[in-house]
Amino acid sequence: MRELVVTQNVTLDGVVDLSSGWFMPQGAGEQDGSTDDIGEEIAAQDARSDALLVGRRTFEDFRGYWPHRDDDTTGISAYLDGVDKYVVSGTLTEPGWENTTVISGDLAAGIAALKDRPGLDIVATGSIRLVHELAARGLVDEYRLFVYPVVVGSGRRLFAPDAPAPELRLAGTRTFRSGVVLLTYRVLRPA
Repeated sequence: MRELVVTQNVTLDGVVDLSSGWFMPQGAGEQDGSTDDIGEEIAAQDARSDALLVGRRTFEDFRGYWPHRDDDTTGISAYLDGVDKYVVSGTLTEPGWENTTVISGDLAAGIAALKDRPGLDIVATGSIRLVHELAARGLVDEYRLFVYPVVVGSGRRLFAPDAPAPELRLAGTRTFRSGVVLLTYRVLRPA
């Protein structure tokens, strides 16, 4: 059975909302090469997944930026163009990006169907409202958190404040030259 992995960039104080400008996905650290090892890790994670799960807003942001970019040296554009994309939406009917399927209706049933298909990891990234819903329903198997050495004080958090906290087990750590730390946690299931 496939696993659902949440991958997020997060501040030390748990903020995942990029709108305050705390994190620049491209550019930061590239001049001195301090993000090269992060790029290598992302490429390795991409190789272990063959499905991307996002909400409508994140999907529309990705679709408006990444398809067919010829100036992308990171490989993200090629990965996103080729990977099977699943967008959770009650309003989107025509995705307009190859290899995209819209999931509407019962979220738990849609995720169960994805997990039952043969394949590699299903990765959810961005899409914090969707991630909150996935966590609340106990659908997440693993969290991969790129923790940036930044404190912003406010913004949307990885875990919704009113949601039950999942029981987690640390499965791995990796420190990057830039000071970013990757923390990998497995969700513990009741026996």
